[in-house]
Amino acid sequence: MFNRRKFLGSSLMASTGWFLRTGDSSFPILNKPIVISTWDFGKAANAAAWDVLNRKGRALDAVEAGVRIPEADPNNQSVGYGGLPDRDGFVTLDACIMDENSNCGSVMFLESIMHPVSVARMVMEKTPHIVLAGEGALQFAMANGFKKENLLTPASEKMWKEWLKDSKYEPVINVENKLYAPSKSNIPGGPSNHDTIGMLALDNNGNLSGACSTSGMAFKIHGRVGDSPIIGAGLFVDNEVGAATSTGVGEEVIRIVGSHLVVEFMRQGITPKEACRKAVERIVNRDPQKAKNLQVGFLALKKDGSFGAFCIQKGFTYAVRSADEEKIYVSESWFN
Repeated sequence: MFNRRKFLGSSLMASTGWFLRTGDSSFPILNKPIVISTWDFGKAANAAAWDVLNRKGRALDAVEAGVRIPEADPNNQSVGYGGLPDRDGFVTLDACIMDENSNCGSVMFLESIMHPVSVARMVMEKTPHIVLAGEGALQFAMANGFKKENLLTPASEKMWKEWLKDSKYEPVINVENKLYAPSKSNIPGGPSNHDTIGMLALDNNGNLSGACSTSGMAFKIHGRVGDSPIIGAGLFVDNEVGAATSTGVGEEVIRIVGSHLVVEFMRQGITPKEACRKAVERIVNRDPQKAKNLQVGFLALKKDGSFGAFCIQKGFTYAVRSADEEKIYVSESWFN
């Protein structure tokens, strides 16, 4: 029997957005802040971002603050300070940032700067350009108050010298999430190699922003740039729809303009997890045999606060922080 009081109550809850949210969920909590990021180390990054969001700060400020945490962590050998070098022994960094108005900035092949995400934001806000690279990016950073620092830690230098003994260039992502246990790596000739902090945030005003930062593939060819600093590949934000980021073998993400693709799938009305799954499917179908030996993961946040992820191989994790939870989720995968 129809109950008018219950109907009005449920309608009110829907209009104010009070729904339960679970991992890989399509149940939204409207206008409530949330931040999500790639891998277990995203938990510490999320904490810094949450400090901003919890004070009703802007999503853009939150993602910058969050990404700066792993950038400065010498124990994180895939992002910033302490990142594993390229095959010539240089730590080269890529980063990008994007706000709710489609403003974006990026730096590629940047050396000697602790916080490339902040340089990327400065490119966005202080120049008519979107991307600065290499020596030009370094000159810009130094002209705007950033200091040159040695980012190659003794631990990373030691691993590079060990790698030089065989110099096998096999940039395969470790799918077992052993970032902090490189001695147990399943990568021939190389250590664990997750390569990216990707972060997405929704603030109290219902606005989205995102950021990425990486030191890239361990022992890569000098000059190599992956998907992380490429708007549309490693990161994309559309404030009417949602945002997405990626991790893994960047070349495969670039080929399908992966994060933009995920957002476009969400525009069609499907859930974030399903959007990520369809992007993974695009990569797998392009070369099924190759896909068996690589990892790519996508992470998405919809405008309504729902989120989800999907990856090729099992092992991809992501961190979530909101007023309701602080949790690390394990993504579903194509191959189990």
